[in-house]
Amino acid sequence: MTTATASDLAINGGTPVFDANVPFMSVGLTDKDIAAATEVLQSGMLRAASKCAALEEEFAKQSDANFGLTCANGTCALQLAYGSLLERGDEVITPAWTFIATVSMLVAAGAKVVFCDVLEDSYQADPADIERLITPNTKAIAVTHLYGIPVDIDAIEAIAKKHNLKVIYDSAQAHLAEYNGKGIGAFGDACTYSFYATKNLGTGEGGMVTVNDEELAKNMGFLRSHGETGKYLHESIGFNYRMNDITGAIGLSKLETLGEETNRRRAVANIYADRIDSIEGVLRPVPTAGSNPAWHLYTCRVELDKLTCTRDEFCAALNKEGVPTAVHYPKPLTEQPVFADIAKASDEPKVAKKLASIVFCIPIHPKLSDEQANGVCDALAKVAGAFAK
Repeated sequence: MTTATASDLAINGGTPVFDANVPFMSVGLTDKDIAAATEVLQSGMLRAASKCAALEEEFAKQSDANFGLTCANGTCALQLAYGSLLERGDEVITPAWTFIATVSMLVAAGAKVVFCDVLEDSYQADPADIERLITPNTKAIAVTHLYGIPVDIDAIEAIAKKHNLKVIYDSAQAHLAEYNGKGIGAFGDACTYSFYATKNLGTGEGGMVTVNDEELAKNMGFLRSHGETGKYLHESIGFNYRMNDITGAIGLSKLETLGEETNRRRAVANIYADRIDSIEGVLRPVPTAGSNPAWHLYTCRVELDKLTCTRDEFCAALNKEGVPTAVHYPKPLTEQPVFADIAKASDEPKVAKKLASIVFCIPIHPKLSDEQANGVCDALAKVAGAFAK
């Protein structure tokens, strides 16, 4: 492919790679999903019942966890995990590069948050930085399998074992991701998931916590439903974080095809990896060794020292070629006003800060064809070539 010049770019009047935009994601309900929801609506049994129970059992099984608990959304899932495993005042190490809920729910639980940095190539929490930050007051590690890429679980679990720490994995973007041949539900004290509409398993709203300890699952169930241990018998404070059976039915229906859809995401990711490695000025994500990502998002980086543009200018040009992009995230959590006090007490996360100006996401979903995936790479090469120093 001949290297493009600035005049070749669609943003400057050139011919775009695609006549119409490639869909950034694939969301919505199939006829089968709608039929599953309709069946529940017609039954009149709308509360959490058999569909939620079946979803819990099957999702836990596919994730290699022993127990699953459905809940209202991924944020509630975090609250159930933190509320069951932490005490107020516990010091918890968590990455500065993640979605806000991972950390905001720690604050809501009364934890003392300590921000760690991340690895630039995988975007996951840096185990070495976590170990550096451990003090006698540290009680837990709460890390994210960000973008669907598992963190270095072996390293995290070794640190936790060495220092007797709890481990919570925010797996909101990592449905059916694997590590060393096992589902990520096999690891840690709890894994939390989101079923938000844009997630790999999207029910509109909804969430799940998976655990491997029966007593923990039991207590988490009490916390999910008013601390109720029997009819009108409440032995602890709890919430109403239950899912409903309409959502459960949709989730159960979507779970039937999630494995196939995840494999398609992986096939697209393989095309991207093969092609992007030869594009000067663009870097692909590098999965953690031993991991098999779920690829909720495919997040690349621009090499600003090799280009004459900013990340946002690069993305604007790419968008005009018919390739939509997104930035997850525009700033590390240490720069969010709500965490200003925590940030003052934390070391600056240099990698997370750098990522905020160089990351961008390109389309990845089960309906993306090989032709479209290769076209996305053609557009990346065209824009990178035109902006090359």
